[in-house]
Amino acid sequence: MTVIRIGTRGSLLATTQAGVIKKELESRGHPAELVIIATEGDRSDAPVADIGIGVFTAALREAIHDGRVDMAVHSYKDLPTASDERFTIAAIPPREDARDALVARDGLVLGELPAGSTIGTSSPRRAAQLRALGLGLEIRPLRGNLDTRLNRVSNGDLDGIVVARAGLARIGRLADVTETLEPVQMLPAPAQGALAVECRAGDAELAALLSELDDADTRAAVTAERALLAALEAGCSAPVGAIAEVVESIDEDGHVFEEVSLRGCVATLDGSDVIRASGVGRTDRARELGLSVADELFELGARELMAETHEEHRGE
Repeated sequence: MTVIRIGTRGSLLATTQAGVIKKELESRGHPAELVIIATEGDRSDAPVADIGIGVFTAALREAIHDGRVDMAVHSYKDLPTASDERFTIAAIPPREDARDALVARDGLVLGELPAGSTIGTSSPRRAAQLRALGLGLEIRPLRGNLDTRLNRVSNGDLDGIVVARAGLARIGRLADVTETLEPVQMLPAPAQGALAVECRAGDAELAALLSELDDADTRAAVTAERALLAALEAGCSAPVGAIAEVVESIDEDGHVFEEVSLRGCVATLDGSDVIRASGVGRTDRARELGLSVADELFELGARELMAETHEEHRGE
């Protein structure tokens, strides 16, 4: 029986995520193995915002394309929104908790940290929304794997860090979380907590096999979030947050049906302004919902907000 080769980055988080998919395939009678692929993001210490989106996924995709692996497991939020016709997202498994999490010294929550406390984050989105809370926190850049980031709190280098709760859950470190940040405080990155299981577009047999791992609710939510992100990327470069979920609604006749509820935001880099919008739509029109909420953000001033931000930076 042919062994399915699964491409993955070499970090603990990445191999743990890929290992979950490996076990799922094996439980269905399909032998699989992990193949470690080094990426540009792993070799660079620069902030992700500087080295660009796709830095963790391009090498994995090339390994699929040239036949070194049959498929890859990505953190979906790391994939560029532009489609690549060489590949297909054959499955989006059930999502982990999409929210961000604070890991702080002495078990503190955000509201208990004194003004001037140092908080590490690798994300302009998180930094902007933290600044918007008006708590007087000092935001510091943060790179490295999750263990390295957590150690910067335990060794006293930082008062706290904000990371994806899903990553901590997957490596068994949820006990380190001192506060899970609700979307009203901080909207997560589009597709945060979701995995993308990708293979060659022409590999119909493998795609069909992988599709057994797909979760329809997660796919609908992520589709809405990434459609919003793609529309905003085309019109502005502000930090973007979004979260969607499938919810039950009741029509006039008392019939229960499912819809996608989406919330999105655009922020200035300094956190001085945050524009928010939301919407609800049919699960089979999740992409259209994402585009609609993005349009509302533009109508509320997302382009103007970014123009002001660019002017401010040019004047510094």
